[in-house]
Parts: sequence; structure tokens; C-alpha cells
Amino acid sequence: MITSFYASLTALLIVFLALKVINARHEHHVSLGDGGNETMMQLRGAHANATEYIPVSLILLFLLEYNNAMLWLVHLGGIALLAGRLIHANGMLSPNMKHRVLGMKVTLSTIIALALINLLNLFL
Repeated sequence: MITSFYASLTALLIVFLALKVINARHEHHVSLGDGGNETMMQLRGAHANATEYIPVSLILLFLLEYNNAMLWLVHLGGIALLAGRLIHANGMLSPNMKHRVLGMKVTLSTIIALALINLLNLFL
């Protein structure tokens, strides 16, 4: 299944971001929350954002695949999801606000497109 491929890659991104948070917790001696530490806030935000947007995107991608959409369309959705999440994570881990904004635009556009295509498939 195509969705399995993109689910695996995005899961690795979530784990990468989680490890960044764990390492920062050790470095800054913060056991819960962010401890008022700006680095912790940034890293926790990057991880939280990924865990908020990736699941719904993968559900929509899976439904598209499950409903026998053209394979190139499923791959396009997966590539867009992965690209948006990688761009956003890069923006969150650096002071590059443009990447954060672009990553969210790509992610939200992908979610909207996947939702609309799934809705259209119901009526076609």
C-alpha cells in the first residue's frame, strides 16, 4: 500500500522530532513541560505540530487509496504531505519563519485537496 510508505516516513519524522525534545530535556534539565526554556518551547512545538497534522493527512490519504484513486494521485498527496511536514519542521528547528509558513501552506493545502478529492469520489 502506498499510504504505508508515507506513514512510515512521517512516523520517522515524528520520532526524529521526539528525540530532539528528549535530548533537549536532558540538556536543559526539564522533566515536564518546557520549563520556560525557549529551545524547549520551539522543539515541543515542532513535535506537537507534526503529531497534530500528520494523522488526519494519513487518514485522508489512506481513504483516497482505499477508494481506488489513481496511484499517481495518492503518491502526489503523500509527496505533498511529506514535503510540507519536512519544510515546516526545518522552519521550526531554525529561525526561518518563511519555511514554517510555507510548510503550513503546503500541509493545509494538501489536507484540503485530499478532503475535496475524497468528497468528489463519493459522488463520481
